[in-house]
Amino acid sequence: MFPKVLKSASSNQTQKFAKSLAKFLIPGDIISLTGDLGAGKTCFTQGLASGLGIDLSITSPTFNILKEYQARLPLYHFDAYRIESVNDFFEIGYEEYFFGDGVTVVEWGDKIKSLLSDEYLEIEFKRIDDTTRELLIVPYGARWKNIVEEWLKC
Repeated sequence: MFPKVLKSASSNQTQKFAKSLAKFLIPGDIISLTGDLGAGKTCFTQGLASGLGIDLSITSPTFNILKEYQARLPLYHFDAYRIESVNDFFEIGYEEYFFGDGVTVVEWGDKIKSLLSDEYLEIEFKRIDDTTRELLIVPYGARWKNIVEEWLKC
């Protein structure tokens, strides 16, 4: 049954969860990260990037909205925290990224939910204490439901 809940006791564990997800990803996949400020969204993206073969320092694109990284699959790392409206995403041509040849991760994806396809993965981060996080995993679409089931067996 969904949603699923994962507990992470450290940033390393959060990154390991994400790294193990990377092997299931294909071009056009979208992952929406939501939740508390400082709860692990960028940390998760760092693990995902590592799993895709990116060995660069991954930071939040808060002031840029988008950062691109090349690897096995391109990673398009968006941050919607500072956007004023979804029009900001139209202006940067989000469709080329969301429906392109890479994997799209959107921090604060709840702010642009109307732009997301019917098939995507949402992960909500909740801060429990200084190190512990709860990750609420919500797959949208049959493919993501199957991926989440396989991913969580790892």
